[in-house]
Amino acid sequence: MSSIDGFEALLKQGQDNALLRYTLGTLHLQKGSPELAVPHLRVALQHDPNYSAAWKALGKALAESGEASEAISAYTRGIEVAESRGDKQVAREMQVFLKRLQKS
Repeated sequence: MSSIDGFEALLKQGQDNALLRYTLGTLHLQKGSPELAVPHLRVALQHDPNYSAAWKALGKALAESGEASEAISAYTRGIEVAESRGDKQVAREMQVFLKRLQKS
């Protein structure tokens, strides 16, 4: 059983929270399936709209899925969230990714 299968099993058992969904999203990203990552990351942000790392991962997943305008929106919102929480490093990383997207 893969890590993804194990986390999916937790979902089927009724466990659902921001960390579980974020983990599933990042695992799908690592496996090269950004289109499968997006829905999990969106749910993670429904659970916790102030989850800076989830905004960053969502922006990446959307960009890798060819959804540049949605990725720009995700990074923009993520930067606002990160800055309001004092997550300076995450905000800086998203600013770099946002600039790259806006240039292309």
